[in-house]
Amino acid sequence: MAVRGRSARRIALETLYEHDVAGAGTAEILSRYQGQKALGYAEKLVAGVAEHQAAIDDLIESCAEDWSLSRMPPVDRNLLRLGVLELRYLDVIPAVAIDEAVSLAGAYSTADSGRFINGILGRIARDAAEAQTP
Repeated sequence: MAVRGRSARRIALETLYEHDVAGAGTAEILSRYQGQKALGYAEKLVAGVAEHQAAIDDLIESCAEDWSLSRMPPVDRNLLRLGVLELRYLDVIPAVAIDEAVSLAGAYSTADSGRFINGILGRIARDAAEAQTP
């Protein structure tokens, strides 16, 4: 699942990025990946972000001090959305969700993006863990 999960996250990132930047429909973008084993989880990720985007975006902005979503590079913005989805709605192990987002940032974004994404997702994971502690 690790390789398939990584491939699914890459497909989801590419889909969300193109949708965000060019306005293309997500179903149309995802159709380009027909036949790939990772497509099922990628579709789940894209649908989850669409379903929860308002809450996800609010959470990101509340944790990203002095950064609005519109100021973030589109790749970073969408990696954060995927990371929050996995942390909050899909019960992915926090270290896995964060590491995967940071890894994709290293491949697709700026040199500073990994630290930025790690910091925000780490804060969200810590806040969630503290909220569950009695």
